[in-house]
Amino acid sequence: MAERSLVTTKIKILQDNVQIDAYQAMPLEPGSYPGVVVLQEIFGVNSHIRDVTERIAKEGYVAIAPALFQRVAPGFETGYTPQDIEVGKKYAWEQTNAPQLLADIQATVDYLKTVDEVNKNGFGCIGFCFGGHVAYLAATLPDIKATASFYGAGIPTRTPGDGNPTITRTSEIKGTLYAFFGTEDASIPVEQVNQIEAELEKYKVPHRVFRYDGAEHGFFCDQRASYNSIATADAWEHVKQLFSQIR
Repeated sequence: MAERSLVTTKIKILQDNVQIDAYQAMPLEPGSYPGVVVLQEIFGVNSHIRDVTERIAKEGYVAIAPALFQRVAPGFETGYTPQDIEVGKKYAWEQTNAPQLLADIQATVDYLKTVDEVNKNGFGCIGFCFGGHVAYLAATLPDIKATASFYGAGIPTRTPGDGNPTITRTSEIKGTLYAFFGTEDASIPVEQVNQIEAELEKYKVPHRVFRYDGAEHGFFCDQRASYNSIATADAWEHVKQLFSQIR
C-alpha cells in the first residue's frame, strides 16, 4: 500500500481560557479515522514528537500533540543536551500538575470529537518519557480506549504536581494499556517495571509490558544517542496492533 499523504496543521485548543498550541496530522484522503493523542517528552512538541504524530497519521489516524507546557512555557521546544534536560524536568515536574494535564488532554479529545474526519468510537493515546507517565494518567479518562506508554519514569513513586503516585490510579484504567521499557533505562529500575505490571494484573487491566534488553531511556527517539532501532521497530509493530483496537 502506498504511503498516505498527510495534512499537517498547527491549531489551538481552548481550555480554561487558555489557548493550547497543538500539532495535528491527518490523512489527506477523505475518510473516517480514529483519533490519537500524542504526549510529548520533557522537550516539548519538538521535531521528534511532530514526526511521531505524522507516523501515526500515515497509519490511518488523526493524530494530535498538545503542548503540555503551554501555561508555563508557550512555544517551548528543545533538543537533548544536559542543559535542555534540566530545563525540561523543571517544567514537567515542578510546574505542571496531574488534574490540569488531564483536563488539557480531555480538551484535546473533545476537540477531536468536533473534527468531521474523526470517528467517535474511542480514542488512543501515546506518550514518551514524561509523556509516557502522563499517558498512564490519561488512560484513566473514559474516552481513552488504547494507551501506549513509553518509558514513563516515576509512575510508582510520584505524580506531576503533588499527590499520590500515579500508579495508585491503576484501578481507574478501563481500556487497554501497553507499556514499553528498556532494561538499561537508568531512570526506571526493573523493580518499578515489575510493580507497574503487578498493579495492572491486580486490577485486571488489559495490558502488555514490553522489556527490551540493552535498550536505554529514550530508545524510540532517533535523535538521541540512546536510539535503539531494533527495539523501536518491534515496539512500533505492537503500537500499530494496539491502536487497531480503536478502528
